[in-house]
Amino acid sequence: MARAAVPGATELLPPPTSGRRFVADRVVRLGDVDPAGSLRLDATARYLQDVATDDATDAALDGRFGWLVRRTLIDVARPALLGESLSLTTWCTGAGPSWAERRTAIAGAAGAAVDAVSVWVQVDGTTGRPTRLTGQFTDIYGEACAGRSVSARLSLGGPPGGAARRRWLVRRTDLDQFNHVNNAANWAFLEESVDSFGDRRGVAEMEFVAPVEPDADVGIRIDAASSACSAWLVCDDAVLSAARWTSR
Repeated sequence: MARAAVPGATELLPPPTSGRRFVADRVVRLGDVDPAGSLRLDATARYLQDVATDDATDAALDGRFGWLVRRTLIDVARPALLGESLSLTTWCTGAGPSWAERRTAIAGAAGAAVDAVSVWVQVDGTTGRPTRLTGQFTDIYGEACAGRSVSARLSLGGPPGGAARRRWLVRRTDLDQFNHVNNAANWAFLEESVDSFGDRRGVAEMEFVAPVEPDADVGIRIDAASSACSAWLVCDDAVLSAARWTSR
């Protein structure tokens, strides 16, 4: 009997006892940090994107397909710092018809500890439309998944009526090969929405509802509390992305 699908990118599962794992190294550079020298969320998301791409390349995964992020959760137990050497370990923890869940653990030489999980949707490299996972994907990642089924359902709600408004500019440098804002660049709006990250220990969530197109007239809606901040990227009141930061 097939297992019921669980909500994707909500749990931080441990590494599998068997199956594929991929490891890459990284050094935190000047362009990755905030004024306090701590790794920003958008830079963290770029690291996650890069190690996922490197894993797929190393595994010789079918290059006809691309991958778009649906939801990401980042748990910062201890932030990485400027100049810190990092080890990134990534593995697959579940799948659905056209998507897969990927866990990544980041450990730093100076004690950085960041865990993340994302749901990635496989798309046709030409049309950008979702496509079913192939037998090759199952051959490579199936053992690590261990039959776990995940959904691509989103869980963050929309903005309340009293949420503050700010303008937001889409830059050409934010766009990717699909001509919409790249998932890592999209995290910048959460960075702008939080008044203070404190020591940057906490949990960040991002959900990608619809593509952010070039020249779109977009804005940010913000609902901030003492320990949490929710933010939404909107166009004509339609939510394009939803995000939340909860401090520890």
